[in-house]
Amino acid sequence: MEQLGTAWLLLLLPLLPPLTKGEEDHWISSACGQQILKNQVNERIVGGKNAREGAWPWQASLRQNQAHICGATLISNSWVLTAAHCFQQPFKVSQFHVVFGELQLFSTPGHSISRSLSQVILHPDYSGEDASNGDIALLKLAQPLDFSPWILPACLPEAYNTFHTNVTCTVTGWGKVEENVQLSPPYPLQEAKLPLIGAEDCDKIMNSNSHKVTNKMVCAGFMSGGVDSCQGDSGGPLVCPSLGSWFLVGIVSWGIGCAQPRKPGVYTLVSAYGDWIQSYASEVQLGNHSIQVWNAAVTQTHGLHLSSLLLVLWTLANSC
Repeated sequence: MEQLGTAWLLLLLPLLPPLTKGEEDHWISSACGQQILKNQVNERIVGGKNAREGAWPWQASLRQNQAHICGATLISNSWVLTAAHCFQQPFKVSQFHVVFGELQLFSTPGHSISRSLSQVILHPDYSGEDASNGDIALLKLAQPLDFSPWILPACLPEAYNTFHTNVTCTVTGWGKVEENVQLSPPYPLQEAKLPLIGAEDCDKIMNSNSHKVTNKMVCAGFMSGGVDSCQGDSGGPLVCPSLGSWFLVGIVSWGIGCAQPRKPGVYTLVSAYGDWIQSYASEVQLGNHSIQVWNAAVTQTHGLHLSSLLLVLWTLANSC
């Protein structure tokens, strides 16, 4: 009977998982602007809806002394973009950190990452006034991070790459859901689809003597209003699809009220600042490019578990 038991053990061995998996099995190839978890659903930005898990993995929360103050967008493993107006002078870099991978603010899921900053670079054109050009800030993380299915970079458009008027884009953030109504707990990320409006047309629509929409800005919204970014969404991403990837076309910058008729939201035109971004962050690539993603979802069979199983089978075999 001992020989029969051993024979059964030998037959079972090929069915067991390998003892360990090498680290190379956990890295997968992807591209910027991709949504690896796009089929996983968790079910306002004004007039929006709750975002689903992993839908916008470049969305980040900029925090000052632990408080969420602005949205931000991951563009590489070391760099983040946000709005310059999120930083009130004078400020200390040590007051700020950025949180990635949270669908609900302050929920700190296991896959989220918090990083302090080593550098905050404000564009020199930013004057500190409403509707100023140069409302863009480049943030360097104190430590690089690994990309995961929950934390991925958006693509950056080539210099002055134009996305056509009326292209449907998406703005995301944790800002107010109405002009005077804060987002309620558990603070789910909001998303809204909006059509792009070119700067020249937008300036005519806004018809404001005190606020000029320049060619370094882009607008998004409906003539009837009802859907818009709002306070608290500042610095966050307006992304548009192109060739299967999402590109960071705009950064939430300014507006007249929230979701008012004929008052679309105004965004910093990211493609106007590509050269400036690369002058400080030369490793940041423009256009679509490949990335390596740490896929923590890959299961790993640990040697201890397998050894225990082999011991049980061996005991059974020898007891026959």
